[in-house]
Amino acid sequence: MHTVWKGAISFGLVHVPVKMFSATEDKDISLRYIHKECGSPLSYVRKCPVCDKEVAWEEIGKGYEYEKGKFVLFDKEELDQLTEESSKSITILDFVDLTEIDPIYFQKTYYLSPDQAGMNAYRLLMEAMRQTGKIGIAKISIRSKSSLAAIRVLSDCLAIETIYYPDEVRPVSQVPGLPEAGMVNDKELDMAKLLISQLSTPFEPAKYTDDYRQRMLDLISHKIAGEEFHIAPARQESNVIDLMAALQASIEAVQHIPTDPGPSPSGSAAKPQTAAARKKTAKAKTTAAAPAAAVLNEATGPIPVISPKPKRRSAKSKDTVS
Repeated sequence: MHTVWKGAISFGLVHVPVKMFSATEDKDISLRYIHKECGSPLSYVRKCPVCDKEVAWEEIGKGYEYEKGKFVLFDKEELDQLTEESSKSITILDFVDLTEIDPIYFQKTYYLSPDQAGMNAYRLLMEAMRQTGKIGIAKISIRSKSSLAAIRVLSDCLAIETIYYPDEVRPVSQVPGLPEAGMVNDKELDMAKLLISQLSTPFEPAKYTDDYRQRMLDLISHKIAGEEFHIAPARQESNVIDLMAALQASIEAVQHIPTDPGPSPSGSAAKPQTAAARKKTAKAKTTAAAPAAAVLNEATGPIPVISPKPKRRSAKSKDTVS
């Protein structure tokens, strides 16, 4: 992993030297703009509209537009002074319960590992937080941006998640078209609660996949192999008019039928299947057991498997903080 930040966690008079690593990665498939006429990728030019020339990075500064067309300019040294004192320290302000933080506040997750001689202090902080069940609310500065953060124990590692400041979260009152408070039909409510109960299951992240990304990779593979690739459009769902009927149909759809019901309570033998039913069951088993056929191109052979490439970042957009 690439180190994106180095500093120390401080709580009270205790300092824990740490290194920071990104805990997540963006696997979106990047598509570039291409000139249709010749097939060349387009480049982006930093051009000054007044001087009518390309501007090099060393000639670029930063400014704030306080009025239309009016800017106050800043030197790099001026901006560095704002974060110089806090950029290498994660100061824990309070310890709270994780359940007290609404998920809307969370931004990005990082892993923290002990640095230099901080192993004992790191282990002490992690074990103390684990046994008390608390997480730390801290302040941190990453890429010259000050942020709140939540430090918590994740397996045998300390993780830090940047969170929004309260004034960065828009109030719900600004959302248009919310329903007014009113009575809910009791029967519909009971059916909705039953449907939620039927769909409730332990959270297993591994079973959720990015279907769009997989379809995009399939499309890329087929195009490389010189094949046409079409995806059948999804059936358009009609507007639901009868809410009660929709709830009932949903519950019936998710109810699980056991594959082996076992003997009946009375101990009698199971009712024998008809010939048509036995034929239908055998056909279903054969279909389920048959492996999926490999997709081949007669001219080019097997279609290549494409994995998403990591996004390329310019020198100015790297996570690393000096």
